[in-house]
Amino acid sequence: MLNRGLDKQELLRIVDAVANEKSIDKELVIGSMESAIQKAALTKFGNDNNIEVVIDRESGEITIQKVLDIVENVEDSAREINLNDAKKINPKNDELKIGDKIFEKLPQVDFGRIAAQSAKQVISTRVREAEKNRQYDDFVDKQGQILSGIIKRLEYGNIIIDLGKAEGVIKKDELIPREILKTGDRVKAYCYEVKKEIKGHQIFLSRAHPQFLARLFFQEVPEIYEGTIEIKSVARDPGSRAKICVYSQDSSIDPVGACVGMRGSRVQTIVNELHGEKIDIIKWTEDLPTLISESLSPAEIQKVLIDQDNKRIDIILTEENLSKAIGRRGQNVRLASKLTNYEIDILTDKEDSERRQAEFKDRTETLIKNLEVDETLGQLLVSEGFTSIEDIAQSTPENISKIDAIDEDTAKELINRSKETLVKEKKAVSEKLKELGVEDSLINLKGMTQGMLVILGQKNIKKLNDFADLSSDELIGGFDEVKGKKIRIDGYLEEFSLSRKEADELIMSAREIAYK
Repeated sequence: MLNRGLDKQELLRIVDAVANEKSIDKELVIGSMESAIQKAALTKFGNDNNIEVVIDRESGEITIQKVLDIVENVEDSAREINLNDAKKINPKNDELKIGDKIFEKLPQVDFGRIAAQSAKQVISTRVREAEKNRQYDDFVDKQGQILSGIIKRLEYGNIIIDLGKAEGVIKKDELIPREILKTGDRVKAYCYEVKKEIKGHQIFLSRAHPQFLARLFFQEVPEIYEGTIEIKSVARDPGSRAKICVYSQDSSIDPVGACVGMRGSRVQTIVNELHGEKIDIIKWTEDLPTLISESLSPAEIQKVLIDQDNKRIDIILTEENLSKAIGRRGQNVRLASKLTNYEIDILTDKEDSERRQAEFKDRTETLIKNLEVDETLGQLLVSEGFTSIEDIAQSTPENISKIDAIDEDTAKELINRSKETLVKEKKAVSEKLKELGVEDSLINLKGMTQGMLVILGQKNIKKLNDFADLSSDELIGGFDEVKGKKIRIDGYLEEFSLSRKEADELIMSAREIAYK
């Protein structure tokens, strides 16, 4: 290709053939040839030179020329030339000046076997890169869609799928459990990531992803495809059970019925694709208690207590409905939690009553001990909403005296005792913090209470940097999933009932100070 005897039109025919075969831009092929010829020319004429190669897109003519910068004082003769010598090379151009470039045409020569081989390697490399980029561009747009292909081979539990122009991989943990697939089978899978890497691109597929279920409904239900029905959320226990929330703004359309289809035809097609995975289709509503109740079906819910700040929900129900709500191995409540994006705690009405009684007792005992009042007065205060020493200290005599059996003088005495108690506690806590070695930088953090500081000091979190490295889950508690089971993680400051927003704000304040 690089020899002097090469037919010019033949060069263009080679370009067209390569571009068509690899489905890449013709310009990329020509550009790689120019780079290859340039590399060979540098080998022939010297690597110190600045050589430019241009292939005419119409005729196939190859022009090899040396580029020289016009300078006042020549320091590099291979790349620079003075103005007088430049005018000698190009006498017809009277407008030449310092800073311009001139081009010295080099002869067309036989580059030799080694140079030609080197050029061929450059062209092959560039074409391969262009082909990879083309494939990446083709498939990156298919991210978030269902792709179909034939199983090419199995590697260490992973499945390699032939997608036609590329290969995709379904990792072992992205397969439906107990699903038997073999070489030659045609499978559908959800494309959740197309990753560009040095060695090429990777297409990651999944049959266990929640969006695989959503896209199957997208394909099977015309109303979803058209946008009249919207999929709000999806939760899956792959191969076993799934829940999907659907909604329609058109009141004349039943979103659940549309997804089920005539005699269950639409949903059955999806169930068959997922090898018998049971699917609960739930009508989405803005009323969270109703949505939670529907998500935990077939259990009947008595009461729903929502903590918006911490994204937690307490479900109160009878003993008979407990097993229905939880489901086999906690499956029902786990899927409902994923579907609604709320942590769900399930209590029987008996457990809820016992919990409330315990809280009432603890709060009463705290007031009796610190304010030196009898049990009757302590219970009266708690029942009226004064659940802590701080509540009483911050109140007014007029407010407290509204309670039956408490006059204004008694109210004043209760407030004074509350304030004295808080002063004593503050002094005791200060001494405790000093003993624990909690640093002033953490003590002075805005929003931090002394009670929190004591707990943190006992957990060996004594410096501002230590606190800044924590996560909100470590402060307020949360859940982690281990081997498919949700494990409760206790938070350091869980007893203070911080919201996730408050926890995040504390941590961010610490980071701003510690890392500025």
